[in-house]
Amino acid sequence: MNKYIPLFIALLGLITYDATAQKERKFIRNGNDLFEGNEYENSEVEYRKALDKKINSYEAGFNLGDALYKQKKYDEALKQYQALTVSEQDPKKLGDIYHNIGNTLLMNRKIDESIEAYKESLRHNPNSQETKYNLEYARRMKQKQEEEKKKQDQKQDQNKDQKDQNKKDQDKKDQNKQDQDKKDQDKKDQDKKDQENQENKPGDQDKKKGDPEEQESKISQQDANRLLEALENDEKQVQEKVQKAKAAAQKAKKTKITKDW
Repeated sequence: MNKYIPLFIALLGLITYDATAQKERKFIRNGNDLFEGNEYENSEVEYRKALDKKINSYEAGFNLGDALYKQKKYDEALKQYQALTVSEQDPKKLGDIYHNIGNTLLMNRKIDESIEAYKESLRHNPNSQETKYNLEYARRMKQKQEEEKKKQDQKQDQNKDQKDQNKKDQDKKDQNKQDQDKKDQDKKDQDKKDQENQENKPGDQDKKKGDPEEQESKISQQDANRLLEALENDEKQVQEKVQKAKAAAQKAKKTKITKDW
């Protein structure tokens, strides 16, 4: 009876493996149905269940990467695809894996790395038109990115040049203002000095007290007025005396005539 034990164990192992494989396939099918219905989060759960049943399942692992990619979990998807490249040997499958790695890197704006991934994909699967298209698309994105960077650098240089020019203009204005302020201050100082020098001149001091010629002119005029007034008074007195003399002579004449009659 003991001689039949190994055969029994082998059959039991085969039955167990077949049951596990069936469960793995069931989870993959469920995941695929959910994926087609755009239920990516639920499909992720099913693919993980399939991997629990068969950890090295290429289909479950690859589809899990797709489910993560569709949920925009790009970092997780990238790790999932990269893990598949470690043990996979089939060129066609490796081409598909690197193609999806390129897509994931492109979505993460890692354009240079995505270009290298597409090239690696074509090394394993050189006839893939889709990979060739994506490679060309990534190259155009890189070219556009470089052009935008060049424009941005030029704009920054222009802005820097403009700022430098504005600073020069402002410095020049400031310097001109300082020069003008200094000139104005120097002029004020000179005017003040000239005024002080003018006030300290002897002639100016005499003028302040009164110019002798001007004083002499004023005194002569006053004397002339007094003299004129005196003359007028004297003339008035003389006229009065003349009038009195005439009056007296007239009176004497009348008296004499009266006596002769």
